[in-house]
Amino acid sequence: MFERNIEKELERWAKDKYRKPLVLRGARQVGKTTIVNRFACRFENYLYVNLEKSEAVKLFESTEDVKSLLPLLFLFCNVQRQEGQILLFIDEIQNSPHTVSLLRYFYEELSEIHVIAAGSLLETMLDRHISLPVGRVQYMAIHPCSFAEFLNAIGETRFLDPIRNTDLPDIFHNRLNELFRTYSLMGGMPEVVSRYAAEKDFTILNQIYNALLNAYKNDVEKYAKNNSQLSVIRYILEEGWTFSGETITLGGFGGSPYKARETGEAFRMLEKAMLLELVYPLKSALMPMISDLKRAPKLFWFDVGLVNYVANIRKEYVTSNDLLDVWRGKASEQITAQELKALSTDVGAKRNFWVRNKRGSTAEVDLVYLFDGYIIPIEVKSGHNAHLKSLHQFMDETVHNTAVRIWSGKFDINEVKTQHNKTFRLINLPFYMIFALPEILKKI
Repeated sequence: MFERNIEKELERWAKDKYRKPLVLRGARQVGKTTIVNRFACRFENYLYVNLEKSEAVKLFESTEDVKSLLPLLFLFCNVQRQEGQILLFIDEIQNSPHTVSLLRYFYEELSEIHVIAAGSLLETMLDRHISLPVGRVQYMAIHPCSFAEFLNAIGETRFLDPIRNTDLPDIFHNRLNELFRTYSLMGGMPEVVSRYAAEKDFTILNQIYNALLNAYKNDVEKYAKNNSQLSVIRYILEEGWTFSGETITLGGFGGSPYKARETGEAFRMLEKAMLLELVYPLKSALMPMISDLKRAPKLFWFDVGLVNYVANIRKEYVTSNDLLDVWRGKASEQITAQELKALSTDVGAKRNFWVRNKRGSTAEVDLVYLFDGYIIPIEVKSGHNAHLKSLHQFMDETVHNTAVRIWSGKFDINEVKTQHNKTFRLINLPFYMIFALPEILKKI
């Protein structure tokens, strides 16, 4: 077990006098239960209830009076009540729609109790028979471990502050590139990271990847609305990993016989399960950020380690001199997108990229990042500053003067001029510093 960044967000939630019951959302096995169990150490009373157990479901569904339910929960959990705060964690809450509806009464009638709910399949069922109490709950997203959390897990926390303060001595640059490549190879699933941190052995990780993939495939029946959708989801879970980082077409995806409507519904279902995201280009380089849903999206999966395992490209990490060369650059874009996702616990946060919205234009910026009301363009590539033509075109169309290039080189900030004589600051950011991007942008 190792500390996760979201624990600080949980602390802020717990101290907020206006807090509401918290719904944690994330893919299966990203660490929801483990994180809450660690967080529970801060409370005098901890009640853990798993609604996969029928007895627990019967208990919650026996009443709508949460005040009378509370002493029954202490009895059910075999916990002796102590003076102090109470944390109630309802796991796999999707198994009881009635319990979901009770969250509003915990907020209205028993607000002194800290209530957290989670469910691996909850995200796929929100448009079915489960309706979360609007305005009576709040949400927080949990993602696979970031590189910063990986450093914490392997005992290399000494690098965290120098990276955030941008004062890391050059002598450690190669070491951190190697660590980031290791992280990119294995991914951020907590069980994978914990096992590697304990044994430093890649060969034992295969059984974990296999178990995770089988769990997702076995859940297909719970995701699908009908047999047709079941077939499409199974196809995506078997073949779709190899299209990570690519712009895809829904109709005939991956050479399949499925139509755009069928594939689109299946992708949306898997998005609700937080296993992947279809990332669309923006309509403009200016605010507000509006996705152009008429254009083809990019496909990003939730964890690069699973992508590498299924796509069978792990040897490329060993044979390539630069992460940017692995898998024709798709691996570096996937891990960059994943690191950007980990910067926020906002359930509604979406990633985007940019395509120049002019006829005959081929300009495209890999990703963008919203910061302080500005859309910051991000390119993932090496080369001379003058060769970042798409980035230059983006900067000519926006109102600010800051852009980011992710690469394997060292950190620095250059002053660059576009063909239209606009001067902007280019932040050259090593992969291992992506998690510090918000702090760096604040400084400049």
